[in-house]
Amino acid sequence: MTRTRPDEPAPQDPRGAPDTPSSPASALSVPGVVAVEMPADHHLPMVFASPHSGRNYPADLLAASRLDASGLRRSEDCFVDELFADVPAMGAPLVKALYPRAYLDPNREPYELDPAMFAEPLPAHVNVTSARVAAGLGTIARVVASGAEIYARKLSFAEAEKRVQTLYRPYHGALRRLIDETVARFGYCMLVDCHSMPSGGGDPNRPPPPDMVLGDCFGISCARVMTAVAEERLTAAGYTVTRNAPYAGGFTTRHYGRPEHGVHAMQIEINRRLYMDEAAFTRRPAMDGLRADLNRLVDTLARIRPQDLRLPAAR
Repeated sequence: MTRTRPDEPAPQDPRGAPDTPSSPASALSVPGVVAVEMPADHHLPMVFASPHSGRNYPADLLAASRLDASGLRRSEDCFVDELFADVPAMGAPLVKALYPRAYLDPNREPYELDPAMFAEPLPAHVNVTSARVAAGLGTIARVVASGAEIYARKLSFAEAEKRVQTLYRPYHGALRRLIDETVARFGYCMLVDCHSMPSGGGDPNRPPPPDMVLGDCFGISCARVMTAVAEERLTAAGYTVTRNAPYAGGFTTRHYGRPEHGVHAMQIEINRRLYMDEAAFTRRPAMDGLRADLNRLVDTLARIRPQDLRLPAAR
């Protein structure tokens, strides 16, 4: 049965969806842009990605922003790469963006841009109408997670194009290559896209968010057993877990998740209060225990049998 995602461009869309690079996986890291940590023995049919934990804030962002460095960090998935740092030793590659989400968001289409941010009209291939653009959180964000405006001036499209070519494409090139190599090696791949979410600030008028949110695009981006096993493991460890609410999965999950072709993509959102002081951007002692629990999650996911990931026959 064919599954469609009407809000996602086709893999070779003229908007420029990621291409497969020709370089070997060992050469996919780009200094200051993307780091690929390969296992000595890639024996798990998995790939892990951390698109929002980058902390290399470029000078041109700081110069153009009305926010200071602390304000810009409100959009950062602080320390998520560290929470999954043991994955390569366990047998799976980890790819992580080194640049900040406030500069360019690789968990978007390559050209989701707000025309109000630019000094000139945008090309026709740019997606200016997505829900992410409307929220100010396109490929180049207008606001940080707190809602504060980032830029003190209009940008040029040339600036956006440079960021897409030098930052977005190397990240997705590395991720695409790792997924393809995993499928070639094992016959399938489980992609885990790793994120964090704000704790909500203790608003008494809102229910507290869960500890973890698992996103599978409502059962489209991976076999349901993958999400079910993850939920069972995390719940058994004492965490509160929801599926697809409020985060069902971003571009990475929707774009790469093709269960019918052996690629199962699941997004995980981790509540920051579990491991960090959100105001001070510092780690809490509990981070070590969370990291150990996530290692156990990785081990549990790795034990899913290939036959259990197969899609049920269409009726």
